[in-house]
Amino acid sequence: MNTFLRAARVVLLATCLFTGAANASVLIAGTRVVFPAEDGEVTVRLTNDNPHPALVEAWIDNGDPKSTPDKVSVPFLITPPLFRMEAHKDQDLRIISTPAQLPTDRESLFWLNVLEIPPKPSAAESAGKNLLQFAIRSRLKLFYRPAHLPGNAQTAPGQVTWKAVPDGKGYALEVRNPTPYHVTIVKLSLNIGGKSYSGDIGMVDPLGSLRLKVKELTTMPAAGTSVAYDIVNDYGATASFKGSLLP
Repeated sequence: MNTFLRAARVVLLATCLFTGAANASVLIAGTRVVFPAEDGEVTVRLTNDNPHPALVEAWIDNGDPKSTPDKVSVPFLITPPLFRMEAHKDQDLRIISTPAQLPTDRESLFWLNVLEIPPKPSAAESAGKNLLQFAIRSRLKLFYRPAHLPGNAQTAPGQVTWKAVPDGKGYALEVRNPTPYHVTIVKLSLNIGGKSYSGDIGMVDPLGSLRLKVKELTTMPAAGTSVAYDIVNDYGATASFKGSLLP
């Protein structure tokens, strides 16, 4: 195990530096995990899509992309945390909550990590070849959702408010989220005088705010200007919303 963890630390650094250099063979069902507090646990399905087995380790961190399983402290347990996946087989990960002082008036954000290490090539496969293998880590958002929050995550994106603010030599939009749910914005645009201006994207924390710079915008847009934005919902799908700038 210690040898595996040492290798994992090197792999984690490599995946941070070379994200996208390879494709995972162990596929995760969904692009995010929503954990309803009242359920006590959730299940995440993994599928090994390759014709060979893989060694998999899973853990949860609270926001550090360089996290390793031996250095995280979160109120969750994963079972199994380390296992072998046979070719073309499925495996369920059970994520179980443990007692912790998490906020009860808003969601909390964590990250699910799934590290896949391919098997060592056989002598026949490696004969006369120089091979470079990658261990690949997938990292998904995990939203811990307390019970009895007001409203719901589906309508929360429509409740955010927008205001134009100076930002260096240009302008940005300050988006405020009055809801207890995270709102992930994946597309943003302003329409001024028939011209569309695109803005940065990001995730707005519950009861928080975020400043998103608008590209090429050199004059302050007027109150009432239309804002169009796309978000990612609980199911990983995008949904479109419209708003307008406040005075």
